[in-house]
Amino acid sequence: ISKTIKSEQSVLPLMNKTIKLILLMLIFWSCDQKSDIQNPPNIILIVTDDQRWDAIGYAGNEMIITPEQDQLAKEGTYFNKAFVTTPICGASRATIITGLYERKHKFTLGGTTLDSIYNQQNYAYELRKKGYKTGFFGKLGIKNNGGLTESFSEHEVYDRNNHFKDQRGYYYKTIGKDTVHLTRYTGQKALSFIENTEKDQPFCLSISFSAPHAHDGAWEGIQKQYFWQEEVDNYYRGIEIPAPKNASDEQFNALPKEVREGFNRTRWYWRYDTPERYQESLKGYYRMIGGVDNELGKIRNLLKAKGIEDNTIIIWMGDNGYFLGERQMAGKWLMYDNSIRVPLIIFDPRVNQHHDVDDMVANVDLASTILDFSGIDAKLKTHGNSLVPYVKTGQSPYKREELLIEHLWEFDPIPSSEGIRTERWKFMRYRNIEAKEELYDLKSDPEELKNLASNPDYSNLVIGMREKLERKISKYAQ
Repeated sequence: ISKTIKSEQSVLPLMNKTIKLILLMLIFWSCDQKSDIQNPPNIILIVTDDQRWDAIGYAGNEMIITPEQDQLAKEGTYFNKAFVTTPICGASRATIITGLYERKHKFTLGGTTLDSIYNQQNYAYELRKKGYKTGFFGKLGIKNNGGLTESFSEHEVYDRNNHFKDQRGYYYKTIGKDTVHLTRYTGQKALSFIENTEKDQPFCLSISFSAPHAHDGAWEGIQKQYFWQEEVDNYYRGIEIPAPKNASDEQFNALPKEVREGFNRTRWYWRYDTPERYQESLKGYYRMIGGVDNELGKIRNLLKAKGIEDNTIIIWMGDNGYFLGERQMAGKWLMYDNSIRVPLIIFDPRVNQHHDVDDMVANVDLASTILDFSGIDAKLKTHGNSLVPYVKTGQSPYKREELLIEHLWEFDPIPSSEGIRTERWKFMRYRNIEAKEELYDLKSDPEELKNLASNPDYSNLVIGMREKLERKISKYAQ
């Protein structure tokens, strides 16, 4: 008995230490769980205007200077096949904020106004309702009868000033007494918002740069389109950018007459119609992207200085693709990948993993993604899928097999069109003009040069793609 008592006495201190250790671990775990609940992630959405998918070094562009975007892509998740569902700024941005296709939200630009119901049916409204501080600064691109007040705690909407037909279109905003480029102004609005937000206050900041959009009105004055900051003025001096691919007369003449005589061609004359103007425009376009890139660096430095970089998600996306002289075209608006493919990077520092994703994703996915990141159980109904699984693992159970693309604006200089894209096939048609349907094998013809729609060998495939398109139209009109 004595031996047993002594044995138990010798074990008790060890048991007590073990119990204390377990209790401490439980306390620390509980604190971590509470910390996660009390401190949901900050989210910064950065949208650029007219930045196409390969206008970033990480995409393989060896000419462009984008170190901050490249670093963000290396640290985060880079989506190699990211698209917009509508290749024009306003409709695309309406899709980003609502998570709905143009067919549903019905904002097409021109004289349309986004229905006031969406003033309370968007990601920012849901976040603000649940305690997030929300901010928007820059180009909205959506006429919506002042509904921003309901969605954003702080906001200022502005874009290029078309009253000026020269560089003042981009240089008309001031910081203190200094007139600055709109890119610098937007960057500073973002920095001020972050600086003036309490460290324990979760925020969702939407930053919308006007760059690298050309200042169209300047053509009437000084016949220049691109204006950039002094800090990037030396970029690309003394070098020659290669001429555009697939810009022959044959490719141009293959387009419908209405496209050949429309806005895509008009703006080609403004930007690319001579080798000299092409060099000037491309370098200007790249420099303006470089200016935005610098602002990204400043934002990341501030997050680090404030000690919140480890809990702040950054999403970077272009609002539509862009023609850089291909097919002798400028602008966007068409169903070709030049016009709908954009850069998309999502960096979540809590994951600390890099992924390159080749699945098709789109702007319609951003609202769901932002809400998923926030952990909010929102009732917002969207047409998109959360991209969070891709960020965590590089894969998703919600892999998209088909993507509806549409441009429904009834505007003669830009023929309305619609189509459907799968991993291998692209089918597209114009809605209100007499033009051939188009079918492309993206595997063997990624640049969409050989139209197979009239080839009898593909007649059954064309029928099948038409049916897919009609099903998508019916689904997403609801």
